[in-house]
Amino acid sequence: MSGGGGGSSAPGRFADYFVICGLDTETGLEPDELSGENFEQTPLRRTFKSKVLARYPENVEWNPFDQDAVGMLCMPKGLAFKTQADSREPQFHSFIITREDGSRTFGFSLTFFEEVTSKQICSAMQTLYHMHNAEYDILHTPPTNDKESCSSTGDCNGTSVSKLQRFNSYDISRDTLYVSKCICLITPMSFMKACKKVLEQLHQAVTSPQPPPLPLESYIYNILYEVPLPPAGRSLKFSGVYGPIICQRPSTSELPLFDFPVKEVFELLGVENVVQLFTCALLEFQILLYSQHYQRLMTVAETITALMFPFQWQHVYVPILPASLLHFLDAPVPYLMGLHSNGLDDRSKLELPQEANLCFVDVDNHFIELPEDLPQFPNKLEFIQEISEILMAFGIPPEGNLHCSESASKMKSLRACDLVSDKRNGNIAGSPLNSYELLKENETIARLQALVKRTGVSLEKLEVREETSSKKDLKIQCDEEEFKIYQLNIQIREVFANRFTQMFADYEVFVIQPSQDKESWFTNREQMQNFDKASFLSDQPEPYLPFLSRFLETQMFASFIDNKIMCHDEDDKDPVLRVFDSRVDKIRLLNVRTPTLRTSMYQKCTTIDEAEKSIELRLAKIDHTAVHPHLLDMKIGQGKYELGFFPKLQSDVLSTGPASNKWTKRNAPAQWRRKDRQKQHTEHLRLDNDQREKYIQEARNLGSTIRQPKLSNLSPSVIAQTNWKFVEGLLKECRNKTKRMLVEKMGREAVELGHGEVNITGVEENTLIASLCDLLERIWSHGLQVKQGKSALWSHLLHYLENRQRRTTSGSFSTSGILLDSERRKSDTSPAMSPLRISLIQDMRHIQNISEIKTDVGKARAWVRLSMEKKLLSRHLKQLLSDHELTKKLYKRYAFLRCDDEKEQFLYHLLSFNAVDYFCFTNVFTTILIPYHILIVPSKKLGGSMFTANPWICISGELGETGVLQIPRNILEMTFECQNLGKLTTVQIGHDNSGLYAKWLVEYVMVRNEITGHTYKFPCGRWLGKGMDDGSLERILVGELLTSHTEADERQCRTPPLQQSPSMIRRFVTISPNNKPKLNTGQIQEAIGEAVNGIVKHFHKPEKERGSLTLLLCGEGGLVSALEQVFQHGFKSPRLFKNVFIWDFLEKAQTYYETLEQNEMVPEENWQTRARNFCRFITAINNTPRNIGKDGKFQMLVCLGARDHLLHHWIALLADCPITAQMYEDIALIKDHTLVNSLIRVLQTLQEFNITLEASLVKGIDI
Repeated sequence: MSGGGGGSSAPGRFADYFVICGLDTETGLEPDELSGENFEQTPLRRTFKSKVLARYPENVEWNPFDQDAVGMLCMPKGLAFKTQADSREPQFHSFIITREDGSRTFGFSLTFFEEVTSKQICSAMQTLYHMHNAEYDILHTPPTNDKESCSSTGDCNGTSVSKLQRFNSYDISRDTLYVSKCICLITPMSFMKACKKVLEQLHQAVTSPQPPPLPLESYIYNILYEVPLPPAGRSLKFSGVYGPIICQRPSTSELPLFDFPVKEVFELLGVENVVQLFTCALLEFQILLYSQHYQRLMTVAETITALMFPFQWQHVYVPILPASLLHFLDAPVPYLMGLHSNGLDDRSKLELPQEANLCFVDVDNHFIELPEDLPQFPNKLEFIQEISEILMAFGIPPEGNLHCSESASKMKSLRACDLVSDKRNGNIAGSPLNSYELLKENETIARLQALVKRTGVSLEKLEVREETSSKKDLKIQCDEEEFKIYQLNIQIREVFANRFTQMFADYEVFVIQPSQDKESWFTNREQMQNFDKASFLSDQPEPYLPFLSRFLETQMFASFIDNKIMCHDEDDKDPVLRVFDSRVDKIRLLNVRTPTLRTSMYQKCTTIDEAEKSIELRLAKIDHTAVHPHLLDMKIGQGKYELGFFPKLQSDVLSTGPASNKWTKRNAPAQWRRKDRQKQHTEHLRLDNDQREKYIQEARNLGSTIRQPKLSNLSPSVIAQTNWKFVEGLLKECRNKTKRMLVEKMGREAVELGHGEVNITGVEENTLIASLCDLLERIWSHGLQVKQGKSALWSHLLHYLENRQRRTTSGSFSTSGILLDSERRKSDTSPAMSPLRISLIQDMRHIQNISEIKTDVGKARAWVRLSMEKKLLSRHLKQLLSDHELTKKLYKRYAFLRCDDEKEQFLYHLLSFNAVDYFCFTNVFTTILIPYHILIVPSKKLGGSMFTANPWICISGELGETGVLQIPRNILEMTFECQNLGKLTTVQIGHDNSGLYAKWLVEYVMVRNEITGHTYKFPCGRWLGKGMDDGSLERILVGELLTSHTEADERQCRTPPLQQSPSMIRRFVTISPNNKPKLNTGQIQEAIGEAVNGIVKHFHKPEKERGSLTLLLCGEGGLVSALEQVFQHGFKSPRLFKNVFIWDFLEKAQTYYETLEQNEMVPEENWQTRARNFCRFITAINNTPRNIGKDGKFQMLVCLGARDHLLHHWIALLADCPITAQMYEDIALIKDHTLVNSLIRVLQTLQEFNITLEASLVKGIDI
């Protein structure tokens, strides 16, 4: 990627243009308004417009010259003036110009200072100073003590001096004025080191007392027209002004060209920070680099994107953001940008529009601010250790060099290589042990060791890699230091690339090849899934999931897979992909393992030596040497120049190249001529296959309608158009996200049919919701007037809240909470809870009360999750945006939130989330306190008011249970707080049997989570009381979540949510359980089948998607009620008024078996253990201290039997039991052998599942 570039038919020339930028004396001093704070500065500190003074040649057709972009990037801060008092070191930096189509050109510029000879300019500067001082005087009345004010300007002798001089650092009579100028090479490929040398030698030629051997034109002509690009896998030598310059280019089977020193990035930031920054880049966060050195910005940006191999950054990429483009920081898209700091302001002065998902890197201060909840890079510890070992072999401390000031970094680079060369001089022993001693004092390693101890990896084995290069027999052509940089670069890059080859070793298996032809695949690209994410993730080790599940959602991953689908055959494969695939194949051969067995074993990189070798060979034997610079056909007297001034060159000799390109004829290797093949294979360039490129671009413009800002002079209309593109892009992204989330939630078919109810895995769901939160933050921070706090969404909510409170205190009527219950039906008098108010403000208060959430970004996310779970997200946001005054106050005209149509569509997309149930709040905030509201509904028919006993209740959910809560007598509604119970599953309800009338008929219990509004109904319909029904004093009720009827048309009056018709054929106020509807044997068998089927299905779902097993066992239509039907069928009904329960029958059977045992009339071994088991369970249940009735005991027996896989044995046992003959009619199901056998077979299918019972079902029993 970093080697990319090149246009449609570029000949292989090393450089396309030589450019000179600087002060145009004709137009004079033009202040550069766009570069920000100009007028408070003293004139010398202000920025003025720089111009492109000359470029050679005028134009080349394969890379049209972009005057605006080059001008901006050569001197991003415009012209700088200095006097003889300031330091005037030349500064080198590189830059990238990304064209609309994503292809790149590289620029390398050297900025130096020249004396200003033009009298006009000097006097203009003097005049500016006079004006500045006059203004300053008006603003600041002079302080009484002159000395202090002098020392602050630093430019006076401490005596009391005239006011003019005091502020003055330029006096035309005594100061020399210097201005910046820059020479620059524009090249198709990024040979940074070579270009830097060319420019430095040219500058040296102008400043050294001896003139160079040839006129400057000769050298520039040589580099423009006579030096070729080295072909892939070859090295090239050409001549600078003072010495040879070497560059080499990787072959098609190596990692792409990358020529920036990785070493510098690790020194500036330290390993830990680099890995964190790398993780942010992979997850496509917004990344802002901040430094006062342009070259550092470029080095960090290029390094991070190069280390991503085989993935490529797909979004806005501006490593050096010219001052005039600052409004781009507002972009609501992922970006990687570099911002120049003037070294004076600290971080807090920086106004960044959004920081919710921003990674801010202060390069010069070794400091990085990460977005919240950044997942760990897989195997981060071992990865950091592997990188540290390499750095230490090169003498670079893994925590970086904190003292990276200019002079220190020069010293340090010397020290770093001394350490390594000392090994050869015998000062440092070569044994790993001693290097280990060296490391022991190293704080990062100490930290690592502490971490590693916890993870169980030994660090004693820390090898510091020895120099593997065989210096003895190979003479390297470049200097030692340079070779070191090559070595370190390739080693680090190989280690990074190896992470991906290991992680995605079997990615091909999961690529979904399109079933239809390419054309139609493109047209439906957005709807198509191109990678089977769920299956891929299910193979991954658990710790990788937080990172991988988010990474698979990124644009760069999608593009990578698209590329893979595009190139079936080897020949048209993207070069990057070809290299990656060949590495993956090697790994596959090495670890011949089944593709599905993934381990989190850390595999170290094994390709380093081979990669180093190929570089070394290229540097030892130079493949090509370019023509030497020579005298050109110039007139006498031309090509002379003044010492210290870079001349305007003779354009006539530089405007065109030689008539015939000598070097293409000179027995050049055949591959130079095979242009098209070379385009595709040897160049590490973007593919030339236009059609395909266009497709991939189109296909990928999903979320990033805007890839690259156009670097041009920005008129308001251009800015407006850019912002319009952003708005369109945000809307498109919102549409795709909502669709993707619904598809995941319901399964693909369901979305097409318009319904569905399946859950998605926890990790997936969290990833998608987190990315929705990111999108909302980006939308809310687009076009913000003034930034407040890190979360734009939360700060908008707070403003809204404040407005509301102001209104309510001023006495106007508040409608923030809408009661959904405005007209209850008169006839409906059954008790129900009063519905929760729908209130945006109430939901905010809930979030503010959660002490665990400390940051604004966190609060905004929690609020979004809560609104999603309550199915109110669209409605709340609509309400928030209905305060138009507030929106106008907070947002600029072009902001997304002020584009009405787009805003409406956006809210409409969010409305679709109401079709599915999310538990994204309940499942994430598991430790918070939640108020629960309980309503107990006793039967009206049999006066509950006489009830005298003291009731209690205990509620259980997936995350815990409340323990026993006493309910004050005669109070049927209460609210209490406890730690989040998760989804509710069962309620145990009972009483202490005290008082005269200790009988209670409970119809149902309702429980509501007061924060999320989820309401559960627990039907009962039975008596609680001794001598009533089955004599039960406590019952276990199984609940179901009620779905609220929030119609999409948001009507104000609704049927109250709790008045659904009872969904169960429940015995309402049944005195005896025998007046249940009688089912025939067919229906009973069907019920059993359904119940067992439900349990089997439950276990076939992935673990994170399973619902409540308790419902399947004890709920309506569950296993217990189905078996109840079996035993009820043909049960002889006794005399009047006497109830007989199934439990009575089971107890009789137990007595029968126990007497058999005593009389020792035992049929056979197998049968005997079954009978013993059966008796043991019945006894245990009868001995439980709980007051559960006979039906409760039967429920307990069935649950335990299912858990221990004994049900089918017991059925077989009971079918043969003589007691059955007595208590059942002849038509009973249990007497029909064929039916019993089929029942046994159905129950046997439960044997393979490991059923764990909820604690509330088996309390008090220890079997």
